Amino acid sequence: MKNDVHYLSKNLMNKDYHSLSSQQQHVIHHISQREHISKDVVKEHEEHLTFGQRAADQVASFGGSWTFIGIFFVVMAVWIGLNSYVLIEWDKKNIFDPYPYILLNLVLSLMAAVQAPIIMMSQNRQAQRDRLDANHDYEVNLKAELEIMALHVKMDQLMEHQWEDLVNMQKEQIQMLTSLVGDLKAMKQGTK
Repeated sequence: MKNDVHYLSKNLMNKDYHSLSSQQQHVIHHISQREHISKDVVKEHEEHLTFGQRAADQVASFGGSWTFIGIFFVVMAVWIGLNSYVLIEWDKKNIFDPYPYILLNLVLSLMAAVQAPIIMMSQNRQAQRDRLDANHDYEVNLKAELEIMALHVKMDQLMEHQWEDLVNMQKEQIQMLTSLVGDLKAMKQGTK
């Protein structure tokens, strides 16, 4: 198989090289150079993340875990329990967050207001990583498909040549057998 990108694009894709998409040209180039196209897209993506992006991913990861939910419920129970105990046992003036726990509501609202955009940033990055992964999967699959097609063409050519060789060998064998039959007939007639 020729290694020219124009030849490959015509024979494998049935299109002119310049009419192919950039991804298809990338794949044809890798086929022509006999280069691997597989790579770790996630690792490459994570190498270019800023400190803030990494921190947002960690916050989103922790904020969406059972550990966070457990700690959250424990803090809520302690907060409410401590305030209720102080309310029952002591004077109402000594409570730092009286019922209906307005300070607790403020803290929870603030936490939700900060956590939501951080989680959204992390999800946007995950979506971007997924798009990169999908594009890479497309390139790998396209290259594999084109390589398989090229192998089919080679196998068909080999089989075609093999059939030609078999037919030629059979013709030679028929000629030899015809010659042997003729020699046997001549020998039989000579002995009579």
